[in-house]
Amino acid sequence: MEKAIRSPVIAVVGHVDHGKTTLLDRLRGTATAKNEPGLITQTIGATKIPVDVVKSICGNLLEKMNINLTIPGLLFIDTPGHEAFTTLRKRGGAIADLAILVIDSNEGFKPQTEESLNYLKQFKTPFVVAATKIDRILGWNPQNDQPFFKTFHEQTQRTQDELETKIYQLIAQLGVKGFEAERVDRISDFAKQIAVVPMSGHTGEGFPELLMILSGLAQKYLNKNLEITTDEGKGSVLEVKEFRGLGTTLDVILYDGEIKKGDTIVIGGKKIVKTKVKALLEPEPMKELKSSNFIQIDSITAAAGIKIAASEIEDVIPGSPLRAVRNESDVEKAVKEVVSEVEEVEIDTDENGSILKADTLGGLEALIKSLQDRNIPIRKASVGNLTKKEIIEAQSFDDPIIMVFGSTVSQETIQLAKDHGVSLFTSNIIYSLIENYEKWKEDENKRREEREMKTLVRPGRVRVLPGYIFRASKPAVFGVEVLKGTIKSGCRLHRDGKIIGEVKEVQMEGKNVEEASMGDKIAISLPDGCIGKNCDENDTLDVFLTQENISKLRKFSAKLKSDERELLEEID
Repeated sequence: MEKAIRSPVIAVVGHVDHGKTTLLDRLRGTATAKNEPGLITQTIGATKIPVDVVKSICGNLLEKMNINLTIPGLLFIDTPGHEAFTTLRKRGGAIADLAILVIDSNEGFKPQTEESLNYLKQFKTPFVVAATKIDRILGWNPQNDQPFFKTFHEQTQRTQDELETKIYQLIAQLGVKGFEAERVDRISDFAKQIAVVPMSGHTGEGFPELLMILSGLAQKYLNKNLEITTDEGKGSVLEVKEFRGLGTTLDVILYDGEIKKGDTIVIGGKKIVKTKVKALLEPEPMKELKSSNFIQIDSITAAAGIKIAASEIEDVIPGSPLRAVRNESDVEKAVKEVVSEVEEVEIDTDENGSILKADTLGGLEALIKSLQDRNIPIRKASVGNLTKKEIIEAQSFDDPIIMVFGSTVSQETIQLAKDHGVSLFTSNIIYSLIENYEKWKEDENKRREEREMKTLVRPGRVRVLPGYIFRASKPAVFGVEVLKGTIKSGCRLHRDGKIIGEVKEVQMEGKNVEEASMGDKIAISLPDGCIGKNCDENDTLDVFLTQENISKLRKFSAKLKSDERELLEEID
């Protein structure tokens, strides 16, 4: 018997303000983006576009490309800054079958563009590039909801040239990252080339090609992957939140099988949760999970974005794997599956590493992977909010560092970390988190070097000036000229390997100074020195350096003055 085919799950990823929500907005015919603070998506959402809507938007493009759609539709996932791949994962990869990488055609690559590409590479997810905001190109003549190939020919030659330049800059940037790409109407092989679709979320231009490419890729290359393989419901928790009349609910992406009201659901995380589905809800057609308009249903088959009401789910972690089973005999098998999936998030711990915190399992996994790729050590990693206990724990480390990804950190916690000397890094973007850490590390290394340099005795050479013997002994006070290097109080002077004494004070023009450099004429005092006995006028005296000091100076030789380096080379 032929297996049922589900809708492909499509993640919409990219930089925060490059038009992800506006793109889906146009499909839904809603005004979600206008209701979002700052026009940036704040919570994760999912929207299912039925196949009939796909066909009506694509028009005759499907026929021209010889695509006969048999998929039930397309399930889009819209995400905040930390992208679908950091939350939506399953054993062995990402839940998303396909992705749309949204890039503002006028701005090109941004930090989250790079981050999204890393996730796409990591999970080997096929993707299409939506080159958005073409309507903002100077002189653009909008053709609402038309395919790109039609609207392009309605533009002036100057506007066409401007668009060509912007699109091929994007294609070049993708090439640098190892992706062969081409404008959608010029692709020769969809299996080898990434399609770049110029489009506008405001005017709807380019949408027919975008949906045609996504549907065609799913139909031609993912057919086997879209088969529903089991009756057991398999999903991933997007969010845990209160819902009026139902209490705590789970927003879930169901990517395989079926969930029914009354099923036992098993959820992985810090602790395994086993509970019953009290109510099952799905958004109204063409609405999404952030909507408050839901329909109560008895069952649903993958792929779908759904809301589940159940008891004892308050402590469930977003990103947790979920299984739904009908028979009690299958519960233990489901427990083993979710446990093994959670255990995939593994780290090699390092005694001198950082503490990591993330708001989801997938987020933690993505952060661990990104740090490991850069050989940044990790000591401990967990999901959830940063605690006072963890700050106190980090305080005892050689390098007290905590990185928090996705979770909100209160001002009180930030102050607590500061008071305990813990360096705290927080961001909703892994790229920014690591960039801030690396900048701090670079600055910290400089500060450490400067502190270490201050403790080192620097090379120096002086000549005892004739006629400037102010006191012969106890202490000897006399004038010298610094021939090379640096003279500081506390350094010891020697002549031909024999210690003359330690410099107690350095004076220049009658005032005490911290140090003197080449060319300076200064007075120095040596409590143990004796003019006429262990040194005399015109004698050359060198700063005494221990072997350990010499080794450290060589390490910092680039930071030494040229005359100091010359003296150091003489020691060799």
